[in-house]
Amino acid sequence: MNCSYEIRFQSLFDPGRALCFPCDALGHVPMDALTDRARESYLYARATIGHEYGWPAVRPRALH
Repeated sequence: MNCSYEIRFQSLFDPGRALCFPCDALGHVPMDALTDRARESYLYARATIGHEYGWPAVRPRALH
């Protein structure tokens, strides 16, 4: 899977807080490639959309 994008979940309560995960252009995250902690965070962010995190945005990954 080409993960040249990231899916970003922005906190609804803290503008400086967000969770980002690698994904493809359609927002599909390679779950098997995530660490256990990252997988738990991703599933938590998805489960709390509208409560803790806003609707996710897919965007090109920043090159470091």
